[in-house]
Amino acid sequence: MGKLLSVNVGRPREVEHLGRTVRTAIFKEPVAGPVRVGRTNLEGDRQADLRVHGGPEKAVYAYDLSAYEHWRRELGRELPFGQFGENLTVEGLPETEVSIDDVYRVGGALLQVSHPRSPCYKLGIRMGSPAFLKTFLESGRTGFYLRVLEEGDVQAGDAIELVRREPEAPTVLETVRAEWGP
Repeated sequence: MGKLLSVNVGRPREVEHLGRTVRTAIFKEPVAGPVRVGRTNLEGDRQADLRVHGGPEKAVYAYDLSAYEHWRRELGRELPFGQFGENLTVEGLPETEVSIDDVYRVGGALLQVSHPRSPCYKLGIRMGSPAFLKTFLESGRTGFYLRVLEEGDVQAGDAIELVRREPEAPTVLETVRAEWGP
């Protein structure tokens, strides 16, 4: 069983990047109290580029505390929850143990793992380093997207319970390696 540590939302904003203005919603911040999880996103959250973010297959993005601990050591700095653009900062759900199509009960919502995250250049903007994308992907600590099977409210402190797992389904890490290599 896992635990929901933080619920993070953000709205699109414009930032300067390589001499041009870029619209991004990667700047997520923790919010207090219950947040409604809808079919395509969380209440109060938006995506800037709907061609590659959001929608039913990428409605919610989760990132595990173990990855935060890794990056804090690796980068030698504090990283607040929401730093990686995730909606849910979780504990006990690393990519090595979560499988594609796993179904989890989180608060009042029922969520199913759909894809590992494929980082885009906006993560490099958020981290202050375009080179971070390669390091991030190579680490296998990508987090994962979830589709919403049942809408409901979630909040920090909620238990995360595995409801269903397909025994032969690949883990998120195995999927990352198969799609993008070692």
